[in-house]
Amino acid sequence: MKFLFYSLAVIMFLLDHGASGVGSDEVSVMEGDSVIFHTGVETNQQEDIKWYFIDTRIAQINGHLSFICTDVQCNNGTERFRDRLKLDNQTGSLTITDTRTTDSGVYELKIISSTSSSDKIFKVIVLTVPAKRDEVKTKEGESVFLDSGETRKPNYVMAWFFKDTVITQMTGDPNKTCTDVQCEDGDERFRDRLKLDHQTGSLTITNTTITDSGDYKLQIIVSDSSFSITRVKTLNVNVTAVPNSGLSSGAVAGIRFVVLLVVAAVTAGLM
Repeated sequence: MKFLFYSLAVIMFLLDHGASGVGSDEVSVMEGDSVIFHTGVETNQQEDIKWYFIDTRIAQINGHLSFICTDVQCNNGTERFRDRLKLDNQTGSLTITDTRTTDSGVYELKIISSTSSSDKIFKVIVLTVPAKRDEVKTKEGESVFLDSGETRKPNYVMAWFFKDTVITQMTGDPNKTCTDVQCEDGDERFRDRLKLDHQTGSLTITNTTITDSGDYKLQIIVSDSSFSITRVKTLNVNVTAVPNSGLSSGAVAGIRFVVLLVVAAVTAGLM
């Protein structure tokens, strides 16, 4: 039902905001994702780059970088994006981090140069995701499968992190694909124990140890000429120790004591 509701919401949004004479792009993101809107220009060749959300200026930068503002710096009282907007000084591209459903709407880009001006519209829909935390349990020595839930596309960059360290990375360039120690600042704890599915980005850890327990984060970056979306998925891995099937030291000592008693009894009988 939730999926149907949001699908209908997306359709109604697109019908209400049909294409106009101004160039436009449409993007859907999940709540918590980051999204970058690309300007496709260089700031040093423009007089002004301005961003608007529902007709309210939310960011601006000029070619001399003498004036830069975002959110409340541009308009007092507009705190919707507090600390979640970032401007690229080189291009004027706008980043919104930690997106929320209230960020859905129409974003307008105005580019003004000495010879011309242009407008572009970005239509954004932020969908709610259920609050949940995926957990994978396994026993020491077994393999664990971390499902990406994705089908990889050429414009995907996918990377797995463990304790903020990149342990795998996969891009469109085979030379930049790596696992474990091949990655920059790679952790050697997984040496020869990581298997990456190049079709989905899913990760398998073989011969697990207790030290493999913790949070694994999958970062997915989807890019094109107009926007980039960064999505993060977290899976918690819990590796439990396998009980020692051998006898404890106390049990071994007890058996030795019984054996000694039997030997002593037999010896006494012979005597």
